[in-house]
Amino acid sequence: MSRKVKCIEGGICAPKGFKSAAIGCGIKNPEVKRLDLALIYSEFPTVGWAVYTQNEVCAAPVRLSSSYLKSTVPRAIIANSGNANACTGHQGMLDARTMASVTSRALGIRQREVQVCSTGIIGVPLPMGRIEPKIVPLVESLGEDGDPAAQAIMTSDTHQKSVSAQCKIGGKKVRIGAIAKGAGMINPHMATMLCFVTTDANVSQAEIKAATQEAVDHSFNCISVDGDMSTNDTVIVLANGQAGNNRITRSGKGSAEFREALTEVMLHLAKKLVSDGERVTKLVEVNVRGAASHLDAQRVARAVGNSQLVKCSWNGNDPNWGRVIHAVGYSGARVKEEMVEIHFDGVLAAQNGLAAKTDIDKLSKAVRKDEFTVTINLNIGRGEFTLYTSDLSPEYVLFNREEYALNRKS
Repeated sequence: MSRKVKCIEGGICAPKGFKSAAIGCGIKNPEVKRLDLALIYSEFPTVGWAVYTQNEVCAAPVRLSSSYLKSTVPRAIIANSGNANACTGHQGMLDARTMASVTSRALGIRQREVQVCSTGIIGVPLPMGRIEPKIVPLVESLGEDGDPAAQAIMTSDTHQKSVSAQCKIGGKKVRIGAIAKGAGMINPHMATMLCFVTTDANVSQAEIKAATQEAVDHSFNCISVDGDMSTNDTVIVLANGQAGNNRITRSGKGSAEFREALTEVMLHLAKKLVSDGERVTKLVEVNVRGAASHLDAQRVARAVGNSQLVKCSWNGNDPNWGRVIHAVGYSGARVKEEMVEIHFDGVLAAQNGLAAKTDIDKLSKAVRKDEFTVTINLNIGRGEFTLYTSDLSPEYVLFNREEYALNRKS
């Protein structure tokens, strides 16, 4: 976090007027006792926005929630783990609507004010007989502890992901809280991830929409673990204005500070998603500079960050710049081979498209780190882009094979 944005305690409930809760329903396996249904709620009216997966095959809760967003501002979020409610046909839509309607009645708000999210196995109907009876007790348990909600949305995550931050806007303290989940199927746009953000900032609807999209573009759309895009990806931001700052209008006074804080919170969680990728051992920052355009810089970063050969070399602590430059070449970006420079954590590996006269031990030391940077300078323009990605381990394959077998049995 920057000096202007400070981390604070409280997680998703750090902003004034927000409460959350979680409960166990046995969604994936009734014999396993774990939290798997979460609720986030603002006690005050809100403005809000959401960004959803761009996968053409999207889950019932995504289709329902996106339709609600077109006409109504969300005020509550109910989310389950263990089942994606994706590719479940007409029944899937009915189940998502039931989750929204039961939640809205218990909270005393309109059904369209409830965003519904699901994450987990695809193609299996939700066990509504276990979920529906737990919604009223879930509402009744709303409180200011955000940790249970962060735990309830986890799937293959190894730990919960939450953050809360504070900044000053117009002399008022503005708080932002957020939780996220995601470990596999991580790739823009966005990742197999859910992220819920709360803030007590006083902002206009136009500003919250623009700020949310900008923050997502600079965080969750800049990460990749395995190159797969999910059916359920959702980021939702709710703001209830309880900080008491003068209202922030689109690109108006306070907008820059608010957007910076929101982006930092999302980027913090985005990096956590990559670091917790399924059997990941390294967090790698791919910086592309000197591209002919911003789009070309993205093309190069994504080609390198998603290359299985490159990712395997990182897992093996191999500073193989040849695999990097070959991905640069097929990226679709404008490239002049004789102009390309590649650095591993600041150590020159290739210059003018040729091997640099650098001690291999220095390069190997750079990629042995748990976190390092690969910088690629194309030296033909001013386009830049940064992607956060990971290595690819043999354990990743074994883990997903085992998960498939377990899902078939459950």
